[in-house]
Amino acid sequence: MGFNSLKVLVACEESQRVTEAFRKLGVEAYSCDIQEPSGGHPEWHIKGDAIPLLNGNCSFATMDGKEHSVAGKWDIIIAHPPCTDIAVSGAKHFEKKREDGRQRQGLLLFCAFFEADCDHVLIENPVNIVSGEYVTKWFPDIAEKYGLPRKPSQIIQPYMFGDPFEKRTCLWLKGLPNLIPTKIVPPPPRQIVKSGKTLPTWYSNCGGDRRKARSVTFPGIAAAIATQYTEFLKERNV
Repeated sequence: MGFNSLKVLVACEESQRVTEAFRKLGVEAYSCDIQEPSGGHPEWHIKGDAIPLLNGNCSFATMDGKEHSVAGKWDIIIAHPPCTDIAVSGAKHFEKKREDGRQRQGLLLFCAFFEADCDHVLIENPVNIVSGEYVTKWFPDIAEKYGLPRKPSQIIQPYMFGDPFEKRTCLWLKGLPNLIPTKIVPPPPRQIVKSGKTLPTWYSNCGGDRRKARSVTFPGIAAAIATQYTEFLKERNV
């Protein structure tokens, strides 16, 4: 099997960081997001909702107007669902988000990737309500339907993959092995902000849209995902 025969969907990715890493290996990978891509490759980007594409056997157009199709399942789905309403870092807003339905919607979107008809799935997010008893207490119907809580398969940091930064990232994996660190480097010291809390230096200094900046996958992690999982499937003649 050649790399060119693999088809990969990278859902909720406007940066195209992971998509580009797969493309550099010759893999047919597509990013999908409701936003236009900042990665500079509209010819790889599906602008729209990823949910209708998850089970494969689908046709779609990239932003350059070309039509594409997937016969059968995607070989891999990499998903970066929005974490704004489910990340534990926003716990002080949880009550309001429960009441107005945002948290339920965010949780159901996250869980949709669990249910995708794909044998190899990676879901990336910060620490969130999926992995704790909070979801059982406040969303028992969702917890029962999707078998929650589910602890992440692995927690990684950019500094484990050659990028000297700190960003605690959880991975939920289906049919894929844990990522193997490629180059461990020391992260810079954390900065103390006015509130007295400490933040990773890159995040404290990024300015502008911190939410968008924090959502971008670091290059070393993107390269590890593409390289290790492409090799994994190649070895198994998927």
